[in-house]
Amino acid sequence: MVRYYNELTRLEMEQVDKDETVVMIPVGALEQHGNQCPLGTDEIIAEGTARRIKEALDREIPDYPMLIFPLIPVGLSTEHVNFCGSVTLKPDTFYHVLYDICKSLAHHGFRKIAILNCHGGNSPIIQVLSREVRSELGIAVFIINCGAFFGNQAVKDTVTPGNIWDFHGGEMETSMVLAERPETVKLETSEAGIPRKFMGNKTFTVYGPITLGWVSEEWETEDGKPIGIGGDPSGATAEKGNQIYDSFVESILSGLKEIRKWKD
Repeated sequence: MVRYYNELTRLEMEQVDKDETVVMIPVGALEQHGNQCPLGTDEIIAEGTARRIKEALDREIPDYPMLIFPLIPVGLSTEHVNFCGSVTLKPDTFYHVLYDICKSLAHHGFRKIAILNCHGGNSPIIQVLSREVRSELGIAVFIINCGAFFGNQAVKDTVTPGNIWDFHGGEMETSMVLAERPETVKLETSEAGIPRKFMGNKTFTVYGPITLGWVSEEWETEDGKPIGIGGDPSGATAEKGNQIYDSFVESILSGLKEIRKWKD
């Protein structure tokens, strides 16, 4: 049974099977996503993904033991701070926020935590945290990356042909927000972004084996204006967003079945 952590009373929490229950912690970010998407894009995606996971589990595995923790809306967004509205924690602050939550959960007996990460910039800290918490506290911290666009063909199939640079704040993420909170998207103001400094490189690229810690102002419009997003959002639709969510949830459910069997 999937429930929301903060809706339980203390007495109800005492009765939860801590050994078997997975505490899923959605983590977002508060940062620019171009002209067309809200600053809370990653928060919206995290909330939508968590809700859809609950709905899918309620349908398919109604006895799945899960608590959904309150969403963490601010993460590590150093690469976006030069765009108005973006807010970031320092890497050590972000680490310790997550660590202290995990430590509190471990103190109460929980053995399985799944971090639902919906911002790529959070990934390095969460990966370190997963190893450190497992080593120090003896509990398993699983990582669910719902923003792992590039390895998912069904997600890539939603991108308009020729929109080769699509990622942060582009067509995929805009579609996901349209599927959840269409009133927050201003598609008529959208502009496309390209990584101008990396154009023409074969080895030293944004995604390649040789790269550097990127900053979002390196993504520019055709006329050289920093725009901070990858790709062209103009082809985004709610239908594409739902297709992306469906693909993510399907793969996440497959992973959650295996997490349920895990014994540390």
